[in-house]
Amino acid sequence: MATVELTKENFDRTVSENPFVLIDFWAGWCRPCLQFAPVYEKASEAHPDLVFAKVDTEAQQELAGAFQITSIPTLMIVRDQVAVFAQPGALPEAALTDLIGQARALDMDEVRAKIAASQPGAQDPGSQGPAGQDSGTHGSGGQGSGTPDA
Repeated sequence: MATVELTKENFDRTVSENPFVLIDFWAGWCRPCLQFAPVYEKASEAHPDLVFAKVDTEAQQELAGAFQITSIPTLMIVRDQVAVFAQPGALPEAALTDLIGQARALDMDEVRAKIAASQPGAQDPGSQGPAGQDSGTHGSGGQGSGTPDA
């Protein structure tokens, strides 16, 4: 399956209408982005049931800003409208394949429960770090999350 170019006009629709979306934030001047592109394209062909999307951070600065993209390439995985992974860096083919497998294996009910438990006012003390601060281990797998939330 060919990759889909995401813009601020089609982003919400694409993510809400598809249960599993991989998003590559990239730019044409970024050498690692250009090196990752064929790996990403090959993965899209190997997984035709998933949506592989790209966001040109130069053309879609508002969209990149909304996700606080500060390094590219950044790969994000959205399952059932929940960002379960986001991390900068070009992945080798084997790592991307493994990551897709991990994201497929997630129990999304469990992920949503962990997110709910980590929200302010939640009654689950296990989701809090020292002094009641969020430990960062739950949630939407935001920037810097090395593996999909499980």
